Amino acid sequence: GFGGGRARLNQSRKTTFERGKMSIIGQNGKAEPVNYQRWIIRGESLANEKIRLDQEFPSSRYGLIMDQENVIGVYNNTAFTPRDEVIKNFESTIYHGLEALFRYKENESTVELAGRDKEMGVDYYMVDVTDKKARKTRFYVSVKSLRVLMLTYEDDGVKYKRKFYDQRYAQGTLVPYRSVLTADGKVVEEQDISSITFGQKVDEDLFKVG
Repeated sequence: GFGGGRARLNQSRKTTFERGKMSIIGQNGKAEPVNYQRWIIRGESLANEKIRLDQEFPSSRYGLIMDQENVIGVYNNTAFTPRDEVIKNFESTIYHGLEALFRYKENESTVELAGRDKEMGVDYYMVDVTDKKARKTRFYVSVKSLRVLMLTYEDDGVKYKRKFYDQRYAQGTLVPYRSVLTADGKVVEEQDISSITFGQKVDEDLFKVG
């Protein structure tokens, strides 16, 4: 946040509205294009966050809502219970995302320095963040720029890595406009943000169903 730290982020990011495109690669290797919109009302911690993600696939369209750590699906304003895999993927973007590091104090997570590493000629500080539910994420911070360029975590024996690209400032907040997620070395998701705004009014009704 232009050096303003938590105070700047808390002021500018009370809400978030984001639009973009994703490409989800299935086990058959085929990429499925997805248009998405995401709304966030910032909570005191990630556990208090309100998040809605609407996704438009070629053959279907539905939303996912997280409120007080509870996740529900919504289709035509009717609630449904998403598959476990869908919920897990949605939660991973939240609890294994950049906010897990930036808001470790609010989340009451533990932070440990894990030494240094070098990959593709880039020197990194490694920072391990473990939250109260024992979810651990390792963040790779560039020694040169002090920007987070990638993160890794493990779930059910699968090793995930998300790399961040095209980092630009939006309303004083540094945002990676592109990210790529791999699972055991294979690309499973690519995401590109087309627009993102902070601080605008977000209707609470978006997080209500029915």
